[in-house]
Amino acid sequence: MKSLSLLFEQVLIELGAWCHTSTIRDWKTVTARLEHEGLSFLTITLPSFGKDFERSLDRGRVDLSDSFLSFKSCRGFPVLFSGFLGQVFDRTSGQLLDEPSIDAIYAVRQLTLMLGKVDIDCTPEREAAAIAGYFECEQELLRNEDVLSQRLNSGDFQRVSRLLFGDMLCRIDSDVYHERILPKHGPGATAEKLKGNRKFVQAEWTTRLEREFKSIDFLMPSPSYWEDLGNVAFLEPGQERPVRVVLVPKTQKTPRIIAIEPTCMQYVQQGILESFENAVVANDTARAFISWESQTPNQEMAYQGSILDSSPENGLATLDLSEASDRVSYQLVKSLLASTPSLLAGVDACRSRVADVDGKLITLTKFASMGSALCFPIESMVFMTVIFLGIERELNCQLTSKRINSFLGRVRVYGDDIIIPVRFVDSVIAELEAYGLKVNANKSFWTGKFRESCGKEYYNGHDVSIVRIRRVLPTSRRDVSEIISTVETRNFFYKRGLWSVCRYLDDIISGVIKHYPYVAETSPVLGRISALGFETQRMHPSLHSPQVKGWTVRNVSPESNLGEYGALLKFFLKRGDKPIFAKDHLERYGRAKTVTLNLGWHSAI
Repeated sequence: MKSLSLLFEQVLIELGAWCHTSTIRDWKTVTARLEHEGLSFLTITLPSFGKDFERSLDRGRVDLSDSFLSFKSCRGFPVLFSGFLGQVFDRTSGQLLDEPSIDAIYAVRQLTLMLGKVDIDCTPEREAAAIAGYFECEQELLRNEDVLSQRLNSGDFQRVSRLLFGDMLCRIDSDVYHERILPKHGPGATAEKLKGNRKFVQAEWTTRLEREFKSIDFLMPSPSYWEDLGNVAFLEPGQERPVRVVLVPKTQKTPRIIAIEPTCMQYVQQGILESFENAVVANDTARAFISWESQTPNQEMAYQGSILDSSPENGLATLDLSEASDRVSYQLVKSLLASTPSLLAGVDACRSRVADVDGKLITLTKFASMGSALCFPIESMVFMTVIFLGIERELNCQLTSKRINSFLGRVRVYGDDIIIPVRFVDSVIAELEAYGLKVNANKSFWTGKFRESCGKEYYNGHDVSIVRIRRVLPTSRRDVSEIISTVETRNFFYKRGLWSVCRYLDDIISGVIKHYPYVAETSPVLGRISALGFETQRMHPSLHSPQVKGWTVRNVSPESNLGEYGALLKFFLKRGDKPIFAKDHLERYGRAKTVTLNLGWHSAI
């Protein structure tokens, strides 16, 4: 905790210099609350200050009736960071200044939010609350089944989804019908904890999968290996392995809940996902509205939203959904895919119906939790369909393809990050909530000039995105993950111009790893970037290129031997004509158990 609090102090001092304000009293307040509350003040309480600050930017004023409740105030103004806040809001009225300081806006966000996502375990009580929330979300979906059925019976959801994605879904439906789905294994964990090459010799298949995807085609390299199917257990619906719901780090306030799918389910899901990806790329409308190749379009639209007039006709709003994956009812997915029966049958076959949540088995009402390969693309289409239902409601006339295309560049979805015109915010939010989804009011913006989407934040056209600390600082060379993260963080701070903070981090890193050179951003060496360029410690003996002595990251795949039909199947599942495996991939394969650092001479560029 001490290392993070000292880093916070360095950031506070430098940002105070940026904004020409004293931070002595701020630091006294922070240290006093750290002594009383511990690290949670930096990781939980201060981030709540940051969210209240963003909400105040959006409202155009400071309102202490529902903001900054955990902080002392004076004359209607928070005392903590008042030197920065006074450059953004009027100290007397609390109203947003006509020309607030961009540096001060960035400073408050950087100070309050930078430790909100540090990789520190939650308390058991918070983990238990997250599990309870998962159960409650599932129960809420179940209670709303009848209401949702009535809405879907109107046919509006199917009609709009066909307008948006009909051609694209027909292409995927054809891939399933004509048996063009080529399965593949993902890099992640599976419910039965198979790793590396073991995934290519599966011992389980379900009868539901067998009806749509024949095991002889998916598990064997050719029909001549049919006898090896005798080693495969075919599971009836009541015998299927449940999806395993687990907690992974997100913030110290609450963990992230993900689902780890059985190997056979993930195997088929990945193949259908590839068909989705190809279909989206080939469809102009889908590519403009929901493509997940890059977050850049969402970020650029958030930038545009921050500089456009926030009037209903011109402005762009950024919305964020809470528990997005867990709130998509399977009813919605069945309605989305109703006109493509082969695709629906394929998706249904590889969907896990039962989840193991903390040792308790529950039948799922949701389509899938985060962790299913199909969760992201399908939820994106569901969200986009509901968004256009809200737009249609506001326009008070049925949508046509021509009218939908008029929204290109003004509506976009990337996962649970949504961008829509300000005019339709109220109707879209109402429609999303009517379909059982929940809008996160703390991360949705449309009134002022602050916008946030896909990890980028802007105020009035200025990038006020912050540097986030992901791990605690290293204390020895054994802290490999912490070293890698701290070097990356140091370089992010350098790009942001916080050079005193960089020097502080440089001292810490240099004390842990002796060789820490200046390098170009493209260098494989763990080093520091600089506007003055990279250093050259020697020239490569044969290539005549600059080299430095430094540490590089080495990921060693675990031992995982594969032979016989599994090795042949792995070859046939390879995409393209270029080699994608290491030469020893039949002996070592999969995610590295540990990451190590190697010292040597490497390129500086």
